[in-house]
Amino acid sequence: MRKNLLIAAALAIAGAALFGNGVYLYAKARVAQLLLARAWSRTLHGERDVKPWSWADTWPVAKIEFPRQHSSAIVLSGASGRTMAFGPGHIDGTAMPGERGNCAISAHRDTQFAVLRSVAAGDPIVVQSRDGRTLHYRVREMRIVDRRDTAVLASSAGPTLTLITCYPFDAVVPGGPLRYVVVATPGARTSGPQSFDLRSND
Repeated sequence: MRKNLLIAAALAIAGAALFGNGVYLYAKARVAQLLLARAWSRTLHGERDVKPWSWADTWPVAKIEFPRQHSSAIVLSGASGRTMAFGPGHIDGTAMPGERGNCAISAHRDTQFAVLRSVAAGDPIVVQSRDGRTLHYRVREMRIVDRRDTAVLASSAGPTLTLITCYPFDAVVPGGPLRYVVVATPGARTSGPQSFDLRSND
């Protein structure tokens, strides 16, 4: 009987610890999103490289929205694992959001870019650049590539938005050899005038 009570107590403590850890991680994620939203608001008001928290090594550079999927996220500078723990990351060396050329953004398949699973050709994607302009894209194609295929990051003469995540979406082990790539180009809104005044990055 005593042994059963000890086992039950141990299980209760372990369960409480796991629950507490889950609550902590959820609270941490919520606070991070609030801090990112505040940093993005400051960016739109003219500040640059606004760190969401003092020790951050990244800052908001854009906001991306998938209207049909009712999903949006703040895009951060750089695409390191540390950065993508909080949001999509703009890949260094590619055009900045709002500049002419190929703007590449990467995020995890099970968080911010889980939405790519339901994106179809012709879907709208809206990007807000850090100077407040609204850029409207339409999905042109989706493809699966090897993670070593850097052609998806190549510069382009016209404005291009390239979104990259791990594939397959339901893989048990993350970070496999394949990547799912969504390519979008400028496309008018379903109604009203288009706002797409791209800046040159020459």
